[in-house]
Order: sequence, then structure tokens, then C-alpha cells
Amino acid sequence: MAKIDGDGEGASGIALSALRAQQARMRIIAENMANSSSTSSVPGGQPYRRQAPVFEVAKTADGGKGVRMKAAAPDLSPFGKEYNPGHPAADAAGYVLLPNVNGLIEGLDMKQAMRAYEANLNVLETQDAMEKSTLSLLQK
Repeated sequence: MAKIDGDGEGASGIALSALRAQQARMRIIAENMANSSSTSSVPGGQPYRRQAPVFEVAKTADGGKGVRMKAAAPDLSPFGKEYNPGHPAADAAGYVLLPNVNGLIEGLDMKQAMRAYEANLNVLETQDAMEKSTLSLLQK
């Protein structure tokens, strides 16, 4: 089977680039989930801001078009607020800003990334099986 860390040609190069992009996407999602309750350590400060992966078209080793994660961009949706005057991050009115991370959305994004990863892995496995079948026919 093709190596995941190598550069393939044709369909395998495209599938490998997609595997790497989905791995990066899953790392971003895991980071968001890990910081879903990270508030500021200073009064009135901003909590963790959710990150979203940004993808771009990338050339594969054979000149085909694949995909790669270009960056992790901050999600500019508003923070939640909670009244908790005893919290170290509470502002003068007693409100604490909460991260804009929604566990349900992160879970759905993770499921989608896993399915995309599995689909591209299936492409590599199918290509490997076809190559083995072709070699088997040529040996007869």
C-alpha cells in the first residue's frame, strides 16, 4: 500500500494530500475541544477563540491537484457570557467571557473529518488492490 507520509502519483497523490489535510483538521478540532472551557486569566480578558481550518488547492508530486491546510483562522463569532463575579476573569460587572467553542459542532466536524479521512484511505486501499490484481494477471 502507498505510504501516507510520501508523495504519491495520480489518485494516490490526491488521496494522500487529502489524508494530510484531514489529519490537520482533526488536530484543530481536538485543540478546540481541549480549550472549550479555557477562560482568560485576567479580569475582562478574552477567552480561547475557536480556530477553523482553511484549505487550499495544492500541487501533488506529479503535478495534479490535491489539497492542503493553509492555516487555522480564528472564528469571529461572539463569545458567550456568564455571570460569575467570583471568577478571576470576571469584568467589572461580574461577567466572564466564555470560549466560542460548541462541543456539538466540534463533534460533528470531527465525524465529518473522520469520514473524509476514511474515504481517502479507501481510495488508497482500492488502488493497492487493483495494482496487486493487475500484477497477478500479468504473471499468468
